[in-house]
Amino acid sequence: MTKNVFIVAAIAAIVTTSASAQTLIGRDTVAGDLNEDLVEAIEDDAERELDRFGNEGRPDGFAGSVALRGIVQSGNTDATNIGIGSDMNYVFGPNGIELQLNYAFSDDDDSASEESLFYGLEYTRDLTPQFFGFAKVQGSADSATDAQYETDTFVSFGAGYRVFNDANRQWSVQAGPGYRFAELNDIGDGDVDEGAFGVSSDYAQKLTETVFLTNDTDAIWSESDTVVFNDLAMNVAMTNTLALRTSILTEFHTEPGTAEDTDNTLGVSLVYSYN
Repeated sequence: MTKNVFIVAAIAAIVTTSASAQTLIGRDTVAGDLNEDLVEAIEDDAERELDRFGNEGRPDGFAGSVALRGIVQSGNTDATNIGIGSDMNYVFGPNGIELQLNYAFSDDDDSASEESLFYGLEYTRDLTPQFFGFAKVQGSADSATDAQYETDTFVSFGAGYRVFNDANRQWSVQAGPGYRFAELNDIGDGDVDEGAFGVSSDYAQKLTETVFLTNDTDAIWSESDTVVFNDLAMNVAMTNTLALRTSILTEFHTEPGTAEDTDNTLGVSLVYSYN
């Protein structure tokens, strides 16, 4: 496993090195085109595979994937942007544990460095081939000065249902009550500490043997704010273990404070899957 991770890191390093090289006049290269996409991509696009809610159809043992992206610039502009995403699963019988992590770091000579972390830890237990129960903790930490929430955590439990679960289409929904606590960057607004309710939808559609579409939605209702995350992505398999993922992540708040209510982010990642 360690060896495979280093392989992906090496590929990411090659793409990063291309960022600092100038393209010859009159010639467009694949590296140059990919680099333009990577510059547009922001760091918080989390990779996902066809592993959906619950454990039905998953083999026992460990499985998961890792996504890496990096940009380093020097000269007139000094900047570093690094993104790492990981999705790890462990299934034992009707039980499953999933850990999702996404870390981003950015630093340039015009502003202070910023870090963000998104995470989710979930336990699921199959009750029938269609129904399952879950307990989950998810949250984020963001050091950006223009972010409304410094930290935001939601703990919940509930039940889920698999609407579709076949080789070409998978769709699961789950919902349940929970508790939300958050720290705001604006001290005058006070912190969030209240009950909440969450609903999630996880959809995947296989388009061809190498291309599939995913759309994942999370909505959390609470008295102080309602937040909706939607992650729409196109995944293209290059080999049995490597895939290119292009995604757009939308974050919406009904009570954004002094910030904008909607953030849209485009991301491109190289994903390595392991079993």
